[in-house]
Amino acid sequence: MTSDTPPAASRRPEGVYVWTWLAGASEPVVAGQLVRIDQDAHFIYGRSYRERANAVPLYLPELPILDEAIAPPSGLPMASALRDAAPDAWGRRVILNRLFGARGTEIDALELDEFVFLLESGSDRIGALDFQTLAKDYVPRGGKSATLTELIASAERVERNLPLSPELDQALHHGSSIGGARPKALITDGDRKFVAKFSSTSDTYSVVKGEYIAMRLAGLAGLDVAPVSLAQASGRDVLLVERFDRVRLEQGWGRRTIVSALTILGLDEMQARYASYQDLAETVRLRFTDVTRTLHELFARLIFNILVGNVDDHARNHAAFWDGAALALTPAYDICPQARAGGEATQAMLIHDQVRVSQIAACLAAAHHFHLSEDEALDIAAEQIETIGRHWRPLCDEADLGEIDRTLFWGRQFLNPFAFYELDGKAAALADRATDIRGTMG
Repeated sequence: MTSDTPPAASRRPEGVYVWTWLAGASEPVVAGQLVRIDQDAHFIYGRSYRERANAVPLYLPELPILDEAIAPPSGLPMASALRDAAPDAWGRRVILNRLFGARGTEIDALELDEFVFLLESGSDRIGALDFQTLAKDYVPRGGKSATLTELIASAERVERNLPLSPELDQALHHGSSIGGARPKALITDGDRKFVAKFSSTSDTYSVVKGEYIAMRLAGLAGLDVAPVSLAQASGRDVLLVERFDRVRLEQGWGRRTIVSALTILGLDEMQARYASYQDLAETVRLRFTDVTRTLHELFARLIFNILVGNVDDHARNHAAFWDGAALALTPAYDICPQARAGGEATQAMLIHDQVRVSQIAACLAAAHHFHLSEDEALDIAAEQIETIGRHWRPLCDEADLGEIDRTLFWGRQFLNPFAFYELDGKAAALADRATDIRGTMG
């Protein structure tokens, strides 16, 4: 028997309903609809949402509460605040694999309508939005997230022929065949929720443990950072990152609205190379709560990324909470030392003007944008260098990091000499101290 209905992969939905969780609520309400107008996705707030006493704009200035269709910002196919809730690289590969059966490099050649990605991804996505085909009945997709017990006992469950959650099974057993992005899964443990990030069979070094050490060092250096822990599942290393976009309520789970720095800066993926810490600092001064503390925190994250070799600090790896009126920086996440063969490196985001070179000197030149004097900026860098030196070995032991990986990380990703080039005057002491620490630990 045949059907005239095309498979999900070939359909091109003309509309998608946007649901959101309001503050203090464990159930979502429909906010409006995304519709196609001249190939772009315009958003229309629903009347029921506009009439709610507690309704807030999904994000400003993109999506003010109006009774008319709202076009995306010029040059963008969809409002960036809504695009933030779309699946990431891993989620997209999972969807393409499920719909087309494609694997590995086959996936790279596939294209899919953005509305299909929104509707085919799981409902427990980052932030406080979800997408549905209907405006009346909310039907979550993806089922329940795996438990921490199920994750740790995954090998035993497989041996006993007990099923894993589809998401966990995909990340653990099919991640390498899908390829192209690091496997992830969502985990629940009582009153805590985690994003689980898995090692890959294609890893040439311990990416998971490297990120664990960097995140732990960030917390010890005084940064506001998402708590992390390590686990083992089916013989693979797993990094558990505690979610900060979920709130435990008496009646269930609430969600917090999050927007990326890419959205805050009014850019899309094609324009991401223009994103800069300097411009983000300017926006902090205009639109964030607790401005001075936030500027100091942002500067400290910039310095730390350079000191630990995280050059993947692109604008989707910075984010803020949105409460309907103002922004507040989220805890730091995705601080992951990147492999580098030589000494020179550049940050994914510009530091100031057109400068993105991964050097402390570039940060010091931008310190005034963050309400910091030269001495205050030097103190932040000096304290982070001391923290890295003091806690490097204990954290390597804690992570059970092997000697080969320790040698690979130390002096290459962590405290790479290139980070200290071009320092002079009082700042030259930072390079001298880093040299001493590298020698002591080497």
